[in-house]
Amino acid sequence: MKKVSLFFLVMILTAVALAQDGNAGINEANTKVRSYFAAGTNLMYAVGAVLGLIGAVKVYSKWNSGDPDTGKVAAAWFGSCVFLVVVATVIRSFFGV
Repeated sequence: MKKVSLFFLVMILTAVALAQDGNAGINEANTKVRSYFAAGTNLMYAVGAVLGLIGAVKVYSKWNSGDPDTGKVAAAWFGSCVFLVVVATVIRSFFGV
């Protein structure tokens, strides 16, 4: 019984000795995530630009072939590009970065 008690006491003391400040860890994570926001926003803008170019080519192809749903496709591609830009801007302003 003494050995078991001693074992658990040593385990608890080891855990307490190795424990770190939780606030310091949260602040470090916050700093690291905020440092990636600029790169993530630029990545979203780049993805929007590529999707815009692909959409423009697709809409132009449909327009030249005379497809009746050209307006729908143009609206969908334009809407997706606007959505990416708005999301990047809202995330940046929401998190104060």
